[in-house]
Amino acid sequence: MSADSAQPRRIFLVGPPGAGKTTIGRRLARLRHLKFLDSDHEIEACCGVDIPYIFEIEGEEGFRRREARMIDELTQRDDVVVATGGGSVLLENNRACLSERGIVVYLYATLEQQLQRTRKSQNRPLLNGGNPKATLERLFAVRDPLYRAVADLIVPTRGRAAKNVAQDIHHQLDNGLKPPTP
Repeated sequence: MSADSAQPRRIFLVGPPGAGKTTIGRRLARLRHLKFLDSDHEIEACCGVDIPYIFEIEGEEGFRRREARMIDELTQRDDVVVATGGGSVLLENNRACLSERGIVVYLYATLEQQLQRTRKSQNRPLLNGGNPKATLERLFAVRDPLYRAVADLIVPTRGRAAKNVAQDIHHQLDNGLKPPTP
């Protein structure tokens, strides 16, 4: 779908853990009268177990295979806002599904924001144990260029309420997308 499409019916949110993809995605879906889906929640519903358990049994590689199948499926649905997992952009095929099938919005979050929002979560296997700050820095260094490469729109979330970010995205989609910032 081209970035100049008047009424995008497939909107995909990408960004690091703690960027607010799920919260903002729900609000954006309501504003645009679309269905909201979260790829991690859909994986859990399909498998009947949570993400940490999948990581424990199958490792990150097994999880990424499941995630790729889910991204392929969800990006083919119409009238949706999909919040993707933070690592969904790691696989080239996922990036192609996202960029070719809808509008991709990168919710940019600072490292401090990521740390603050993820510090109490037990459902983030890559952040459990060790040094979460170092892990987030490492993940961001790898993923930020991928988020930017796939994005039709980059929206900073720091210091902004989820409803304001969702409204900002909604208005930008209605008024034509501005090119992503480098």
